[in-house]
Amino acid sequence: MRRRPFGLWLAAGAGYAFLYIPLVIVVVYSFNDSRLNAEWVGFTLGWYDKLFHDDDMLVAAGNSLAIGLVASAVATVLGTMAGVAMYRYRLRLLPLLVLTPIAIPEILMGVSLLIFFVLVNFTLGLVSVALAHITFCIGFVAIVVRARLAGMDEDLIEAARDCGATPWNAFRYVTLPLIMPGVIAGALMAFTLSIDDFVITFFTAGAGTVTLPLQIYSMIKIAVTPEVNAVSTLLMLLTLALIIIASRLSPSLLSTEQE
Repeated sequence: MRRRPFGLWLAAGAGYAFLYIPLVIVVVYSFNDSRLNAEWVGFTLGWYDKLFHDDDMLVAAGNSLAIGLVASAVATVLGTMAGVAMYRYRLRLLPLLVLTPIAIPEILMGVSLLIFFVLVNFTLGLVSVALAHITFCIGFVAIVVRARLAGMDEDLIEAARDCGATPWNAFRYVTLPLIMPGVIAGALMAFTLSIDDFVITFFTAGAGTVTLPLQIYSMIKIAVTPEVNAVSTLLMLLTLALIIIASRLSPSLLSTEQE
C-alpha cells in the first residue's frame, strides 16, 4: 500500500482546521464567564440560562421551527412527486424546472421572490417565508428521492403489477416503503435548510417577522456576545444531528454524489 505524501496530509489538515477551528471557538466561548469574547475568564452555563429566558429569542426560535416544519412537510410531498416523475419519465425540461431553484444564487432567489410577492400584492410575513422555503427545498428532496429510486429493484414493481396491483397500489405498497428512508432523509434535509436559511428569509420576511437567523443577525450587529455563541452552538448541534440522521437514512445519496 503506497503511503500518501506528507504534504497532502498537511494540506488536508490545514483545510479541516480552517473549517472547524472557528466552530470550536464558538462552542468554547459560549461557556465563557465574560460578556466580551476577548479573553477566557471562566466556565459558566449562565448564557444558556439567559438564552432560554430571552423572550425575543424564543419567539424567533418558535417562528423558525413552525416555518421549518411546514416547509419541510410540503416540500417533502412535492419533492417526492418530483423525484418520482424525474425517474419515471426522463423529461429534459422537468429536471431543469425542479433543480433551478437550488442552482441559482440565494440572493437572486430572494430578490425574485420578493418581486413576485410585491407584484401579486401578497403580504410579507411568516406565510411568505414558508412559501419561499418550500420553493427551494423541493429540489433538495427531489434529488434525495431520485437517488433512492435509482438503487431500487424495478422487478419488485413489475411483480406487483403482474399480481394485479394498480399503478397507485404498486406505488403505495411497494415503491413508497422502499424509498421511505430517502423521503425521510429529504424531509430532514429540507427542515435543516429551512431553519438555517438567512438570505432568502431576509428578503421575504415582512416588518416584525423574525426568525432565528434574523434574530442572530440583529444581535451581532451590536456585538458578538456569549449569548450569540450559545444560540449558534445549539443551532449547529441541531443541524449536525439532522444531517447525520439524513445521511444514515439515505446512504445512496452519498454514493451517488461520489460517483
